[in-house]
Amino acid sequence: MLENELLSETILFKKESVIEDYRLARISRECSLLVRKEVFAGRAKFGIYGDGKELAQIALARAMKAGDFISGYYRDQTIVAAVGDLTWQQYFAQLYGHPDKAHDPHTGGRTMNNHHATQWLDANGHWVDQTKLFNSVAGISSTAGQIPRAIGIAYASKLYRNVPELQGEIAEKFSKQGNEVCFSTIGDASTSEGMFLECINTAGVLQIPLVMAVWDDGYGISVPTQYQTTKHSISKALAGYQRTDDEAGLEIISVKAYDYVGLMEAFHKAAQLARENHIPSLIHVEEVTQQQGHSASGSHERYKSPERLQFEIDFDCNTHFRKWILDNDFATEEELLTIDQEAVKIARKSQKDAWQAYMDSIKPEKEDALSLMNQAAAESKNGATIKQIAEELRKTMNPIHRDSVVAVKKALRLLRFENFPAKRGLIEWLEKSKEANFDRFNSFQFSTSDKSAFNISAQPAIYDEDAPMVDGREVLNKNFDHWLATDPRVFIIGEDVGKIGDVNQTLAGLQDKFGEWRITDTGIREMTIVGQGIGAAMRGLRPIVEIQYLDYIFYPFATLSDDLACLHYRTKGGQKSPMIVRTRGHRLEGIWHSGSPMGVLLNGLRGVHLCVPRNMTQAAGMYNTLLNSDDPAVVIECLNGYRLKEKLPSNLHDTRVPLGVPDILREGSDVTIVTYGSMCRIVMEAATQLTQVGIEVEVVDIQTLLPFDLGHKIVASIKKTNRVIFADEDMPGGGTGYMMEEVLDKQNAYRWLDSKPVCIAAQPHRPAYTSDGDYFSKPNADTVFDAVYEMMSEAQPSRFPDLY
Repeated sequence: MLENELLSETILFKKESVIEDYRLARISRECSLLVRKEVFAGRAKFGIYGDGKELAQIALARAMKAGDFISGYYRDQTIVAAVGDLTWQQYFAQLYGHPDKAHDPHTGGRTMNNHHATQWLDANGHWVDQTKLFNSVAGISSTAGQIPRAIGIAYASKLYRNVPELQGEIAEKFSKQGNEVCFSTIGDASTSEGMFLECINTAGVLQIPLVMAVWDDGYGISVPTQYQTTKHSISKALAGYQRTDDEAGLEIISVKAYDYVGLMEAFHKAAQLARENHIPSLIHVEEVTQQQGHSASGSHERYKSPERLQFEIDFDCNTHFRKWILDNDFATEEELLTIDQEAVKIARKSQKDAWQAYMDSIKPEKEDALSLMNQAAAESKNGATIKQIAEELRKTMNPIHRDSVVAVKKALRLLRFENFPAKRGLIEWLEKSKEANFDRFNSFQFSTSDKSAFNISAQPAIYDEDAPMVDGREVLNKNFDHWLATDPRVFIIGEDVGKIGDVNQTLAGLQDKFGEWRITDTGIREMTIVGQGIGAAMRGLRPIVEIQYLDYIFYPFATLSDDLACLHYRTKGGQKSPMIVRTRGHRLEGIWHSGSPMGVLLNGLRGVHLCVPRNMTQAAGMYNTLLNSDDPAVVIECLNGYRLKEKLPSNLHDTRVPLGVPDILREGSDVTIVTYGSMCRIVMEAATQLTQVGIEVEVVDIQTLLPFDLGHKIVASIKKTNRVIFADEDMPGGGTGYMMEEVLDKQNAYRWLDSKPVCIAAQPHRPAYTSDGDYFSKPNADTVFDAVYEMMSEAQPSRFPDLY
C-alpha cells in the first residue's frame, strides 16, 4: 500500500483498487478498439471513443461521490463505467442505436455512442433521488455545449447550501447541504469556444463547486494546438484566473495524462476544494494520447508526423500505468497478462451480446412482414413481384426497422387495386409499426407526466367592479412577488433584475424583499445565464432566467437549441429541465431592440413552449401555468406594453392560460385575422377602422406558437368567414409562414377559403430607428386595413372599390 498526503485526506493505493483501475482501463481500451472495427464492418454508423484518456477519467471517477454530477462530452466512457452507470453491453447497444431503453437506458438509441444520461425520471416522469446516484448529464456533441449547464448544476449546490428555505424536504432528492460537485470535461481544442471562456469567467465570479477537466491531446481533429490556444496551453492562457490568498478565482492544476498518482492527487484536491469551500478548479491534463485518432471517420496518419504517431505509442497512459504497477509491486507480469486477456474477452462478449440483442429485437417484425407478404403473393396477380420484394428483405444483411417498412409499402403499392385478408394484414402491420416506431424515434418531445402543461386547464382572470387600472409592469410585479413568497424553488437571474428591478421595473423592490439569492443580478453573459438556469432546473429548482431583449437571444441560442430543447427527447423522457426564459420583444425602437425573429425560434426550439402574450395579465397567467408544470418555455413579453394600463384581476395568482388554446378577441363575419403579441393591439385598432367601411373582422390571438391551436379553433373561425390573414412582426416567411402551414396544411382550412390566404409580415430587414422607421419597417394599422380591404375588394369590387 502506498500513501499520498493530500490536504486533510490521505489517498491510499491498495492492490485491490489499483488492479481494479487497471482492469477498467484495459476493458475500456478494448471496447474503443472494437468500436472502430464495428464502424468499418458496417454495423455502426459512426464511432467515437475515449482511448488515451482512461487513466485521467478513472482518477476523476474516483474523486466523485454519490450525488455528484459529470457534465461531460463524447469520450467519457471510462468515467461512466467506473461509477457504475454504464455496462459495456449498454455501451455497444448505443453504438448500434438500439432504440430500447432496456438496452440503452441513457438515450434509447437516439444519440450516437458515448452520450450518457443518468435516468432522473421514473416511469411517471417524476424525479428520482439524485443524491444516491452518480449523475451523468445528457451528453451533447456540439463542442463546449456541455459547459454552460455545468455552471447551473454547480450553482444549484450553492443555492441549496445558502438558502435556508431550500433545505429540508425540498432538497431531499437533490442535495445534501450543497455538498455536490459538478465535474465537467472538454477537449483542449474546444476551450477556444467562446462559451467555454465565458463559463470559466462565470465560475470564477460565482465561486461554485465546479471541477473542469481539459483533455489536451494536442489537436482539434487535425488542427494542432498552436492554432488553437494562446501560449499553446490553456492553463498558461488562463493563468490570470488563478486564485490567491487575497483574491477569489480558480485553482488551476496541470498534470500529465499518464501520471496515475498525480492524476489522483489533482482530482481529489480539486474535488475537496469544490465540496468543502465551493472553489472552482481547472485541471489541465496534458500529453493525452489518441491511439486511433479523432474518431472512426478518418485516420490520424493523414495529419500527424511520424514523431507524433510514435508519441501516441510511447506515452500511452495504459502502458505507463502498467509499468507503474509492476515497479511498485502491485501485481506480477503474469497477473497483468491475465487481466489483459480477460479484457479482450469481456469487450468482445459485450459487443456480441449487444449486437445479437439488437438483431433479435428487429427479427419479430421482419418475420411477421415476410409471412404477410408471402401470403399476399399467393393471392395477388402481382405475386411474383411481391415474392421478389419479400426475398430481398429476407436476404438483407444487418436489417433495421426501416427495411421492413419499406418492403411492406412497396408490396401495398402493388396491391392498390386488390382486396383480400393478407392485404388487410399488411395494412394492420404497417399501422402497428408506425405506432412502435413513433415510440422508438419520435416520442417524449415534451413531458408526459401529470405535471405536463398540457394537463393544465384555463383559469380566466376575474375582475371586481372597481378593479384598479395599473401599469402592465405592476401586474407582473405582483405575480412574481407571489411566486417568490410561496415557492422557495423559484429564483430570477439576469442583467439588471436585482438592484433596479429590471429595465422595465417589473421586479422593482423584490430583491430588497427576498434577497440576492432569489433575485440575482448577473454580468452581461447571456450564454451562462441560460446555462445557470438549465443546470439548476435539472436539480429540482425553478429558475426564471431573463434575456433582457429578444434580439440578444442569439447569444445563448446554441445552448437553448442543442441542449435544452431536445433534452427530454434525446433521453427518451429520462431527464428534464423546466426552466423559463423570460424576455421581451416585438416593437420598440431600432435594429437591436425591436426583434421578433419567430422563424428562428420556431425552427430551433422545438421541445420548448413558445409563449407570446398580448399583455402582462396574459403573461402572468402563462407564468402561472408554466410554474405549475414541468416543461421548459420561452415567454416573450411585449416590449411596449409595460406602461400601458391594464385592469388588475382579483384572482391574479390563480389565473392559468392554457397552452395551445387561441383566444377570440373580436368576433366578425368577413375575415379572420390570426395574430399574437404586440400585433393584437394593432389588429384591433385596424378592426375598428374597418368597421367604419362595413367590414367585420374576427381577431384571433393564438397566445402560444408552440404548441399551436391544439383544438383547431382557428378553423372554426375560417368556416364562418371563409377568409384568413396571418399577421405578425417577423420577416416574411417566418412566423406567418409557420401559422399558415399549421392552419391550411395541418388543419386543412383551405377547404373553407373563398379568397387566397394572405400573410402580413415586416419588411425583409431589421426595423429602422425612430417612429418613422417603425412605421415603414413593421406592419401597422394601415398595413392591416389595406390588406383586409384589398381582400374584400377582390371579392366584392362594387361594394369595396379601389382606395388608392
